[in-house]
Amino acid sequence: MVNLKEPEILFKAHKITKYFGEFKANDSINISIIKGKIHALLGENGAGKSTLVKIFYGIFKPDSGSIELNNQKINISSPKLARSHGIGMVFQHFSLFPALNIAENILISLDKKISFKQLILDISELSKKWDLSIDPLKKVSELSVGEQQRVEIIRCLMQNPKLLIMDEPTSVLTPQEITSLFKILKKLAKSGCSILYISHKLEEIIELADQVTILKSGKSIATINPKKTTISYLAEKMVGKEIAKLKKISKKPFTKKIALKIINLNKQKENNFGTTLNNINFEVNYGEILGIAGIAGNGQIELMETLSGETKCKYDKEILFNNKPIGFKGVQERRDLGIETIPEERNYHATVPDLKLHENTFLTCYQKYFATKNFFSSLFINPEYSLDESIRIIEDNDVRCPEKNPFASQLSGGNLQKFILGRSLASNPKVAIFAQPTWGVDVGAATLIRQKLINIANDGKAVILISQDLEEIFHLSDKISVINNGYLSDIKSIKDITAIDVGLLMGSNLNSSNENNII
Repeated sequence: MVNLKEPEILFKAHKITKYFGEFKANDSINISIIKGKIHALLGENGAGKSTLVKIFYGIFKPDSGSIELNNQKINISSPKLARSHGIGMVFQHFSLFPALNIAENILISLDKKISFKQLILDISELSKKWDLSIDPLKKVSELSVGEQQRVEIIRCLMQNPKLLIMDEPTSVLTPQEITSLFKILKKLAKSGCSILYISHKLEEIIELADQVTILKSGKSIATINPKKTTISYLAEKMVGKEIAKLKKISKKPFTKKIALKIINLNKQKENNFGTTLNNINFEVNYGEILGIAGIAGNGQIELMETLSGETKCKYDKEILFNNKPIGFKGVQERRDLGIETIPEERNYHATVPDLKLHENTFLTCYQKYFATKNFFSSLFINPEYSLDESIRIIEDNDVRCPEKNPFASQLSGGNLQKFILGRSLASNPKVAIFAQPTWGVDVGAATLIRQKLINIANDGKAVILISQDLEEIFHLSDKISVINNGYLSDIKSIKDITAIDVGLLMGSNLNSSNENNII
């Protein structure tokens, strides 16, 4: 009889519970991570994933429960202590200083003292060993997002980690960079390093992970082998119901009437870390979705600021709406015309975290209350007038709140995004411009949001979708373009371009002279 060797458990969390006030974010969660294996963590927004890994990394302290490393109970009260135990973490949002070079960024994060000369040698050695391919003396501001992620990984490897936590690591990468990352992670696991991998991309989990633990409503409901299941099963297990498929059937044929047209738009970057927009030209018709793909930091923010009216154009005719120039109009003037924009940054840009939801609603629609009140009552307009509308937005968009009218900061990322979307669409805009609408959003919420974008176009409205998610771009768009280093590629029909083509455009030096040689 063959004796099968029991797998060696590197890291074990037992009945981890964490409260925030009366809200229980983690409820007796159990998870065991095998040495040298890739363990995925899956769950809806608000399921407790971020809270749990922040406990593992010492950012939060659990209210009850225990953690074991190599069968020894440990207390992780700070990130520094977590690193001393061999636990490293690469966050979804990188914490790098653009003005410093790679070696300087790594140096200021190390817990041990090391000479700069030795650090250069160590970085070069790690880079070669793990196929990370980075130059220690290169400035972070000159790096692609994929290269910045490699810096974060090397920073963790400098601590010789036993467990590496990766939070949504592929959300801003090209397909080619994702393939490279997976090779690195598999190589790390083979060397004996365990990896806890958080992602909303179910196909990635099936391809990469050896095990997956599913969280729902703060509880660990299952740990399974993803290789023996399907994407549909994981999705349904995570949300507790069957995920509806997107219905992309146009209710009306394209009108071919141009809604928004951008003509020779140029915008000089405002600082060394911005991106200059160079001769941007495109148009979007009523009834269609134009997808603009690209890696973060290639001009998406500047383009959104210009389209929204936060930054006015140099010439009025650089932007035409219904064939009328609006380049000089501001945010509210464009909103009054029927143009709504949803920025990628939910906190402080799309909402004020420390205000209640109805107050955030009031900020975007207060002018209509002046129109419905007489002069004297208008002097006393206050956010309470928007309470009913805010509640309606919550109910119509399945926004799950811990209380009836919470602060924006109390919502998970996905639920806050659903609220922002519902608030913007409440005005029934003619043109809707979205930046990263499902970034960091679970599959259930992402499906709801994407269906709303399709419905808007099906209703004859124009939609511009700026996204780093190629799956999203290809699922939703009728036409696709790529923004790279402030240049925009030619617009292609969805039928005439592939994900590989887009990936090449995202990762190449794109300009008007070399674009057609790339695809």
